[in-house]
Amino acid sequence: MSDDNAKLASLGKDYEFAIHDGTVGPSVIDVSTLYGQSGQFTYDPGFTSTASCKSTITFIDGEAGTLLHRGYPIEQLADKGSFIETCYLLLNGELPNAKELEEFETAITQHTMLHEQMNRFFHGFRRDAHPMAIMVGVVGALSAFYHDSTDIGDEEQRRIASRRLIAKIPTIAAMAYKYSIGQPFVYPRNDLDYASNFLHMCFSVPCEEMNISPVLAQAMDRIFILHADHEQNASTSTVRLAGSSGANPFACVAAGIACLWGPSHGGANEAALDMLAEIGSVSRIPEFVARAKDKNDPFRLMGFGHRVYKNYDPRARVMQKTCHEVLGELGIKDDPLLDVAMELEKIALNDEYFVEKKLYPNIDFYSGITLKAMGFPTSMFTVLFALARTVGWIAQWNEMIEDPSQRIGRPRQLYVGAGPRDYVDINKR
Repeated sequence: MSDDNAKLASLGKDYEFAIHDGTVGPSVIDVSTLYGQSGQFTYDPGFTSTASCKSTITFIDGEAGTLLHRGYPIEQLADKGSFIETCYLLLNGELPNAKELEEFETAITQHTMLHEQMNRFFHGFRRDAHPMAIMVGVVGALSAFYHDSTDIGDEEQRRIASRRLIAKIPTIAAMAYKYSIGQPFVYPRNDLDYASNFLHMCFSVPCEEMNISPVLAQAMDRIFILHADHEQNASTSTVRLAGSSGANPFACVAAGIACLWGPSHGGANEAALDMLAEIGSVSRIPEFVARAKDKNDPFRLMGFGHRVYKNYDPRARVMQKTCHEVLGELGIKDDPLLDVAMELEKIALNDEYFVEKKLYPNIDFYSGITLKAMGFPTSMFTVLFALARTVGWIAQWNEMIEDPSQRIGRPRQLYVGAGPRDYVDINKR
């Protein structure tokens, strides 16, 4: 806590509020007593200037282009570690030693199968159901199958639920994909690592063996790391808000998935690919770049710039390298959409307009291209985002449960509707 206090003058009276300092980043003014002192609330649409909690998990400095998980730069975690290692870090606060990592990885591997009765659950959906609709329903239904890990007051049950979610979400995601294309479910394999196992469940078929490319498996693992947590975004705040009521972790994560489904949040990489398809060919790029520069044209280049990062998105640097590795591994040379993407990337990194406004290609731009090249349809992009973000949601949920200062979420409002009035009988209206 800072030695200074913030002073507010309102309606002829003065009020003082404590200032709290974080480890890094801006200080915050504690207005939790504002209503009690003054009878007034703050007005902050989207809560963009409001800290809703204290957290030790993730720090973002959008101006500097910094993303830290428990203090570790995202670039180092993606370059030197694995997704499972990052999961352990987010859940426990420290990187694991060799023994701890082996135990954690084994526990995750042994929980990847779903209760066999859950297979029938998928058949209640139409074949053309969006995979995210299936994810919301099936993840929410986990609480109906795993009663022994829904007591949020029991630390051991919370630990089991956390591991179950991290382990089973890839299986659910792969089953949602297989169901949507009419192929049989592929069961998880304990001899494969986390990313390879997921790719195997998505793309193998029972009638032949499939070898997973190490390059593609590493790319998938990096994509998971880069999306694992991103501070108090919309879906994470949704998980925390749902959890503040005492809801079980499976229901909270289902709520997070529902929020992530929105095109302004998890659907950004899908929107980037839709834009590339709209452009259609390299020859039309100048036309669309000119439209993007025209203030009077509503057209926007999707996948460029970021609401939080006013500098280069640190995840995009890693994703850019990974994207080119995947394209090189697959030898893709005649895909018009990817040709458009690569040419647009060159322009954005060199054109004075884009550089001046810091409209760099972001993670959604590169991840969309990479996932398409790997064979995923655009309908699966947000599902993969949800898969990766599950560990962040669970880490944030656990932190909230253990925070004695947390209360049930209850945002206030500025009421602008009709004032008090009397009921009029229907024959007089």
